[in-house]
Amino acid sequence: MDLAQYLPRLGQGLAVSLQLTVISVVIGYVLGTLLALGVSSRRPWLHWPCLVVVEFGRGIPALVVLYMVYFGLPSFGVLLENFAAAAAGLTFTVAAYSSEMIRGGIASVPKGQREAADALGLAPATTFVRVILPQGLRSSIPALMGLAIMSFQGTSLAYSISVAELMSQAYQVSTITFQYLSVYGVTGLIFAAISVPLTWLSVGVEKRLARGAR
Repeated sequence: MDLAQYLPRLGQGLAVSLQLTVISVVIGYVLGTLLALGVSSRRPWLHWPCLVVVEFGRGIPALVVLYMVYFGLPSFGVLLENFAAAAAGLTFTVAAYSSEMIRGGIASVPKGQREAADALGLAPATTFVRVILPQGLRSSIPALMGLAIMSFQGTSLAYSISVAELMSQAYQVSTITFQYLSVYGVTGLIFAAISVPLTWLSVGVEKRLARGAR
């Protein structure tokens, strides 16, 4: 049986995986930035809730989060279709991990930058928004790119809640053709064809940022 005729189905699954990746990464990074600011806050009422959310998100496997969102939330009257549940669960995980990366980037900014801003008479809020935060985010770029790659690979977990992403389509094709090794081999190559170049790109960006910091 010709496997090539089923490649469009794998392509459809890849499109769904990419959609999940874009949604979880874009929204997750925004939420991660807010969580990083909350964890970095000296106000206990803001610091501790944000820290609990971050540690909770990092400590629970993404698959368990997906199950909690898809199967658990209906107990509270919150019903999400499988794609929305997968997007919400993956976004939560990305937000938790990215928050620590961003917080680490902010913490890595030399104290001299803040002292220089103070010497220029900048307000603390202006110093943070215009001096500290941009440099912290810049330092976080390589780690965030690596997280985006892992998030793309992690979309395969959405198969467990019946989202028609790449892994789910691969399973469907393999059950039709019985060419399990070939189908999953092609699926792995598709993941690698996207992940490997992005990994090389992230390494290049990291080296370029390191040269620029000298």
